[in-house]
Amino acid sequence: MPLRSASWIRFLVHAAALAPLAVLLWHLSQNELGANPIREIQLRTGRYALVLLVLSLGCTPAGVLSGIKQILPLRRTLGLYAFLYASLHLFNFLVVDYGLNIAFIREGISNKPYALVGLASFLILLPLAVTSTRGWRARLGDRWKRLHRLVYLAALLAVLHLLWQVKAGKQEPLIYAGVLAALLIVRLPWVMNLLGRRAQKVQEDK
Repeated sequence: MPLRSASWIRFLVHAAALAPLAVLLWHLSQNELGANPIREIQLRTGRYALVLLVLSLGCTPAGVLSGIKQILPLRRTLGLYAFLYASLHLFNFLVVDYGLNIAFIREGISNKPYALVGLASFLILLPLAVTSTRGWRARLGDRWKRLHRLVYLAALLAVLHLLWQVKAGKQEPLIYAGVLAALLIVRLPWVMNLLGRRAQKVQEDK
């Protein structure tokens, strides 16, 4: 049963992570992305990437609090899907919107600080995605954990990217910022130890 449950959890996560992409492709094929489809693709892929990145960071505290160990391996799955949408986000910007015109891209980035921090976030996520395999974890040893802690910096830059991009209605990026701040606090060793003891006590009392 545990193995079956873990399989079902992984299946649901894969399905949920791919569903927005399927919907986006369907809307694109049906010309249902509005008057500016390039901008709509940019907004959607960026939002999906940020949501999945934040969810990946929430796997550890969720697993500790719930006592459900099957949640912990989902960090990698959700993180890789976040990287997928971030890659589509960047591809849409560089190739579809700017046509890989280096002069236009350089000008666009220099005139848009939010684009610069977004690019920085992607460049941080790139080595994390490449080294996410067990083989790379074995090769890097203790350095692997130090490297992958940079995911919090990538998430912070992604939130800043969104905050600087929106001109009105700052509620959404501020919500992400609040959730990210809470996750950073939860990751403090003494907080994790406290939560772990409480979660263990709750499991024992059941």
